Amino acid sequence: MRKIVVHMAVSLDGYFEGPDRDIGWHHVDDELHALFNEYLATTSAFLFGRVTHQLMAEVWPTADQDPGMSERMREFAEIYRRIPRIVFSRTLEQDEWATVIHREVDPEAIRALQQQPGGDMTVGGGDLVHEFRRHDLVDEYRLFVSPVLLGRGRRLFGDVGAPAGLRQVEVRRFDNGVVLLRYERVR
Repeated sequence: MRKIVVHMAVSLDGYFEGPDRDIGWHHVDDELHALFNEYLATTSAFLFGRVTHQLMAEVWPTADQDPGMSERMREFAEIYRRIPRIVFSRTLEQDEWATVIHREVDPEAIRALQQQPGGDMTVGGGDLVHEFRRHDLVDEYRLFVSPVLLGRGRRLFGDVGAPAGLRQVEVRRFDNGVVLLRYERVR
C-alpha cells in the first residue's frame, strides 16, 4: 500500500511559511536538494493544494532550461514533470500541470488511491496537510526543520482532530543546520 507522506520544511518554531507566504528562509542547499530528489524520484504522486500547485507550476516545468539553476534543481524539474500531480481545489479549473483535480478531500477516494501500485504520495500545502490530518490520512511526516525562528506566519500544525501517535524512524542533521525529523503514524 502506498504511504501518504507530509514532506515539508518548517521553522524551529513550527511555521511552514512566514508572513506574506514568505519561504525565503528555507535552508535548501545542494546536499539537501540531493536528498529531496533521491526520495521524490521514487514517489508516485504529488498531492498539492491549489496555492502550492500554482507556486510549483510557476517555476518547475521549465526550470531545467534556466542556466542559472543548479544541477540539483534541474534534476528536480525533470522529476516534477514526470510525477503525476493531484491538486485539491474548489476553484481551480484544469491546467496543463494538474494531472487530476479533486474538489475536496474524500477519505475513501484517498484510501483507494493508496491501494494502487507505486511509491509514496507526498502532501504539500498547509491547508491540505490540515485536511489530511483531520481525516487521519497521513502515514508519515518528513519535516525539515530550518534553524530559524520566524515568530509569525502560518503554523504547520494547528488545532486539528484527535491526537496522533507517532514513532520516530529517523533523525538526520545536515551541514547547513537543517534537521530531518521523520515520524511514522502509529495505528
